[in-house]
Amino acid sequence: MAYLAPAEFVTKMVDAGESKLLMSTRDTLIRAYMAGAILALAAAFAVTVSVNTANPLIGALLFPVGFCMLYLLGFDLLTGVFTLAPLAVLDKRAGATWGGVMRNWGLVFTGNFAGALTVAVFMAIIFTNGFSEAPNAVGVKIGHIGEGRTVGYAAHGAAGMLTLFIRAVMCNWMVSTGVVAAMMSTSVSGKVIAMWMPILVFFYMGFEHSIVNMYLFPSGLMLGGNFTFMDYMIWNEIPTVLGNLVGGLTFVGATLYSTHYKTAPKRRAA
Repeated sequence: MAYLAPAEFVTKMVDAGESKLLMSTRDTLIRAYMAGAILALAAAFAVTVSVNTANPLIGALLFPVGFCMLYLLGFDLLTGVFTLAPLAVLDKRAGATWGGVMRNWGLVFTGNFAGALTVAVFMAIIFTNGFSEAPNAVGVKIGHIGEGRTVGYAAHGAAGMLTLFIRAVMCNWMVSTGVVAAMMSTSVSGKVIAMWMPILVFFYMGFEHSIVNMYLFPSGLMLGGNFTFMDYMIWNEIPTVLGNLVGGLTFVGATLYSTHYKTAPKRRAA
């Protein structure tokens, strides 16, 4: 489980950001689609485990399996490129521009949403036997999650929006730490162990992840959740995306880049 020192893995972060900005549109969309689909399936799996065991901790312990799979396969989540792509611009890499960053973010958002929505449709079919009967216990739970994390926030007004935003910031602090953790080791076991820890924290704490929510909320609407698509966008997805951006870029990308890549000169001995 060979460990890379911070200066080494932060260099890999900048290199990864450059690679993502220069990637073709086709490859960016394919990798984002698969990432959204795999993470959505992991979310469905974790909710199923939590319902069937009546123990949310077990679901949280197992959810990171999806995150590990998608990053080992080289796929991309919006939360990850929020952190990595800007570093190539800050480092003045050739061809790296803020326009390229926005293009990458837009493509990855689109791919993630399409992948998560595909799994939402598939799982809604499974939970209702092809929409021929009422949702099973897992489907009902997903509907309630959608209600609580949309109209539940709305009921508290500005305080609810603040809570949602902070949960999103905290989420991508942990998730982007997981993205970086995959670069800390050269072995599969080392990568998996390092990724598992922060992803477990975010999921069990109920933080708001924009791609997980791309599955939970459309699925909740299909399964009879008492909220609307506009509730989902205004009282969850849009603020969550913004919070994820702030959390990943500030608490992970900018801090690691500034202290381990652009390290300040050492103080002179007295």
